[in-house]
Amino acid sequence: MTDYIVIHYAEIGLKGKNRRFFEKQLQRNIHERLVGLSVSGVERLSGRLLVRLGPEADPSISSGGRVSEAVERLRTVPGIAYFAPAYSAPKDVAAIKTAVVERLAGRSYRSFKTATRRADKNFPLTSPEINAEVGGHVQATTGWAVDLKNPEAVIHIELLFKEAFFYFERIDGVGGLPVGSSGRAGLLLSGGIDSPVAGYYALKRGCDVTAVHFHSGPFGDWQGSEGKIRRLVVALRPYGLSKHYYVVPIGEIQREMVTQAPAPPRVLLYRRLMVRIAEELTRREGGLALVTGESLGQVASQTLESLTAVQAVATMPLLRPLIGLDKQEIVTQARAIGTYGISIESGDDCCQFLMPRRVVTRPTLAEIEAAEAYLDVDRLVADGLAAARVKKVE
Repeated sequence: MTDYIVIHYAEIGLKGKNRRFFEKQLQRNIHERLVGLSVSGVERLSGRLLVRLGPEADPSISSGGRVSEAVERLRTVPGIAYFAPAYSAPKDVAAIKTAVVERLAGRSYRSFKTATRRADKNFPLTSPEINAEVGGHVQATTGWAVDLKNPEAVIHIELLFKEAFFYFERIDGVGGLPVGSSGRAGLLLSGGIDSPVAGYYALKRGCDVTAVHFHSGPFGDWQGSEGKIRRLVVALRPYGLSKHYYVVPIGEIQREMVTQAPAPPRVLLYRRLMVRIAEELTRREGGLALVTGESLGQVASQTLESLTAVQAVATMPLLRPLIGLDKQEIVTQARAIGTYGISIESGDDCCQFLMPRRVVTRPTLAEIEAAEAYLDVDRLVADGLAAARVKKVE
């Protein structure tokens, strides 16, 4: 089995003089994601990264099992465009031809092609010449046909400065930027379908994300709500979500708001309060923005007027990665990242707690501010911050 994994990025390659910063962040993230798999090194090598797997730390795990586990983990690392378990060979065409044919033993294809990339431009043969040399040897040895347009197999060869690597399959990664390269943000994680997907997209854009969850405790099934959020955090951890998160019970605050403020704009008043609290918690983490799962026009509280009313109390940017997606697009992505099944479990939503019979859909900012004037907002925010608790998952 192979003890190497070649990793390629895409967007990082466009960063010019800043590319080194992004490469090093991705290098750290990969090393952290592969903890426990006896990685002897994660190296930056001329436009790519190379994982060298060391001797098995656990003799009960086969080399093949270890590579399979590494593959599954790397599928979730933002910043990786594609990667491949690879074999090494000396930087010599004759040695590469021999090694490729040896590793093809037992495989059966009707057609193939060879694709070479040279990092070392001083190598005496060009990429097309290497393709011809290796491809001719494979064809003569196996009898497979060469098909440059629609081959059953592609033999990838990467010629680096000290050695060569080759592989027969490429595995798609998450893409985007490495987590930690774009600063820190807080995620308003509700427990529904949308907000976990918004968190995923923020991670994919390189944000280091910490979740903040509000529930209606001490009323309703707040324990179930906390358990559901914990499972969502666990599901997003492989993509880089912070292992600690905040839980804020606001049931008592909501009950007070019901007695003092008009009913129709109540949901927006809840949201404005949550933004204020989440901002302060995010600021404590060194964060610079909030991420929400809002999609334009999806519900009454997500019209442009409603979004404007909530945005007005924010002192840091509100990032809305889902703003242009429809529900089916969001559901499809939730299934892909493994959060959909958790999100559709029954559970209390604090915005549904003490829900008014009629809600405003196109309020003016003046109307919302007039309704909020009945509340002691600063004290309610302080009460929410005092009740906030930090939770952690392993």
